[in-house]
Amino acid sequence: MYINKAIIYGNVTRDPELKALPSGNKVVSFSVATNRTWKDAAGAKQEAVDFHNVVFYGKPAEILGQYLRKGSGVMVEGRISTRSWDSPDGKKNYRTEIIGENFQFGPKGTGTGAAGTGSPASSASSSSAPEVDTIEYPADDINPEDIPF
Repeated sequence: MYINKAIIYGNVTRDPELKALPSGNKVVSFSVATNRTWKDAAGAKQEAVDFHNVVFYGKPAEILGQYLRKGSGVMVEGRISTRSWDSPDGKKNYRTEIIGENFQFGPKGTGTGAAGTGSPASSASSSSAPEVDTIEYPADDINPEDIPF
């Protein structure tokens, strides 16, 4: 059995580009930056950034093209694929991408948290539950003898 699975969470580096294929199917492409930190042999903190090209097709592409913006947090789940093509000058070009299968929006900068997931069978609308500002605790003390364990 072979496994080709990528899961990343990071920030979108540019606004998504939504296009239509000749078949009418939608495709969106964008880039996600992920950070990695570690300490080197001298104990100094080091940081590196990786950039990942991401592509989604179909309904998830439409949703991402509509709601995702530069700087947004997004979790992407998919498979890694490398494609190649010949440029007009005869040079062979390669591009490695994550072909997205599922996604989840990260928390917004202000307001409530995550929206929906991008699996084709799920709805992309955000939850309509009322926002809770405070938690009200009962005024009575809890008697330890009332706890069943």
